[in-house]
Amino acid sequence: MADPSSYRPQPGQIPDSPGVYRFRDEHRRVIYVGKAKSLRQRLANYFQDVAGLHPRTATMVTTAASVEWTVVSTEVEALQLEYSWIKEYDPRFNVKYRDDKSYPSLAVTLGEEYPRVQVMRGPKKKGVRYFGPYAHAWAIRETVDLMLRVFPVRTCSAGVFKRSAQIGRPCLLGYIGKCSAPCVGRVTPEEHRELAEEFCDFMAGRTGAYLSRLEKEMHLAAEDMEYEKAARLRDDIGALRRAMEKNAVVLADATDADLIAVAEDELEAAVQIFHVRGGRVRGQRGWVTDKVEAVDTAGLVEHALQQLYGDEKGESVPKEVLVPALPEDTQAMAQWLAGRRGSQVSLRIPQRGDKKALMETVHRNAQQSLALHKTKRAADLTTRSRALEEIAEALDLDGAPLRIECFDISHLQGDDVVASMVVFEDGLARKSEYRRFQIKSFAGQDDVRSMHEVVSRRFRRYLQEKLRTGEWEAEEGEGPAPEDDGRPKRFAYPPQLVVVDGGQPQVAAAKRALEELGIDDVAVCGLAKRLEEVWLPGEDDPVVLPRTSEGLYLLQRVRDEAHRFAIQYQRSKRGKRLKSGPLDEVPGLGESRKQALVKHFGSVKKLRQATIEQICEVPGVGRKTAETVAAALAGAVPAGPAVNTATGEIIEDETSAPAGGGAPGDSRGTPSERGTQQ
Repeated sequence: MADPSSYRPQPGQIPDSPGVYRFRDEHRRVIYVGKAKSLRQRLANYFQDVAGLHPRTATMVTTAASVEWTVVSTEVEALQLEYSWIKEYDPRFNVKYRDDKSYPSLAVTLGEEYPRVQVMRGPKKKGVRYFGPYAHAWAIRETVDLMLRVFPVRTCSAGVFKRSAQIGRPCLLGYIGKCSAPCVGRVTPEEHRELAEEFCDFMAGRTGAYLSRLEKEMHLAAEDMEYEKAARLRDDIGALRRAMEKNAVVLADATDADLIAVAEDELEAAVQIFHVRGGRVRGQRGWVTDKVEAVDTAGLVEHALQQLYGDEKGESVPKEVLVPALPEDTQAMAQWLAGRRGSQVSLRIPQRGDKKALMETVHRNAQQSLALHKTKRAADLTTRSRALEEIAEALDLDGAPLRIECFDISHLQGDDVVASMVVFEDGLARKSEYRRFQIKSFAGQDDVRSMHEVVSRRFRRYLQEKLRTGEWEAEEGEGPAPEDDGRPKRFAYPPQLVVVDGGQPQVAAAKRALEELGIDDVAVCGLAKRLEEVWLPGEDDPVVLPRTSEGLYLLQRVRDEAHRFAIQYQRSKRGKRLKSGPLDEVPGLGESRKQALVKHFGSVKKLRQATIEQICEVPGVGRKTAETVAAALAGAVPAGPAVNTATGEIIEDETSAPAGGGAPGDSRGTPSERGTQQ
């Protein structure tokens, strides 16, 4: 641990103006980002006596090795820069909310020529308008099913849409009146887009105008004795009202607001958000977080607002945001929200009436979410801690292996040899750290040699990161270490334990790779599948953990995950190789031009017989590319003749006499070439 006084700036060096500061650790990784109205006053708070600091703050300043800052003009700029840097650097000591589930949203793809209504999860995409999120996907589908009577917008996938357009016949929804069937030209693109925009307006809460218009049309139809039309409009009105009833009215004044509530204890916090549009609850979501920094309710609210609206613009930011506590700089936060929306945003604490009552409901949801999260995690956390302690005791480690990396080799009879590296931190899989390797130093099957290569490559990258920060002395001939930008690096963090899938030979290969690189502070073990024995380097007898051991279960999960990840990569690599054709070997030829060539000539066989001038006739293919294609295909060995699997006869090409009654000119190509035509 570093002494904060060792990197404390001189008081006169720190400006007394707004700005954003970053603490970095000894590896130059950014571990904390903060903002301040006065950098001088804020940073002075971190360099007090460590004993007087909050425990989490003390941990951060003793982990850090340097501090730097950037001056900005206003508090709003500081707020924006802080959000950008937290998102970019992912500092370990900043509060980061994570969704406690993947919430579905109702999405309208307005960026497409024919907008589509669908259920979407995950990060938001450009050109898509979202409503929600909702607690359940079935709730979205029920609402959409009711509204398609009035707004028959396309809901089909791109494949179904294209197929219907090709055959000139709409899908079932087009026949029953729940789709306007733009695929077969029943409506123009402009008319369909107008329907989609009306759908969005209704979902946004502007319901009164549509209901009034439909009621007038119904009465006019009845007066004109068009009773069938009037009955259809009556049913449409009923469908819209049933869709509206699914979202109960909670605020009588048709308010557009987001209500944010926080439930917290010393270690964790849960945030609940209700999205109210047109006085109705249109969506709900929840987040949980570990309180890795010393932060109060106001700070949690500020972080929640940044995460909730940092990537939003326009009407996605409501006119009113109701919170349980105001951020430290309320005016700057309100200005930042107004900049995201494009108009004024009210940020306040509800004091009375319906809004205060609804805030209490949101707070109860946050409390229940926190209690449920703790119930789920308590047993799991205890089990993981016991597993790590058992592994440390069995392998005689200095401490619990908080980061475990496992390596596995996969191949199919010596072909497509690949390796996987999976990472578990605190007993949980960290999939963003998983890595895949192709064996490059030799061909064929040799698991021991492959393991040595993969472990060497992984830890050579680790040493390169240490070299980058000056911790590792550069070898003669190497250039200066590049400047570190503080972003999380792929191989920057060393594990406390390396697990290999295998027995003594694989363990010895991994240990030898570490020794050759001069690394002696990383433990190595292997887990053999046959008897689930744990092998240590240089030991003739394995360590046998009890079958009921939590440590053994954790090692098995790590090993099985590495095996799954390696098999997945190996199958993917093999599949690509089997699907590849002669055109895949042509340098500089992309997928679009490959498809254009095959489509123009009908098959790779015919393309091989074409002249350079004929190849140049394909749109987008110049003479140089045509010469490259012709040379590559001339050098490729044609595959064997195709065989009729029903009769066993050879299928001749069009230059030969037909065999077995085949029609002249019936050229279907060889199996490998037919695969290229798809």
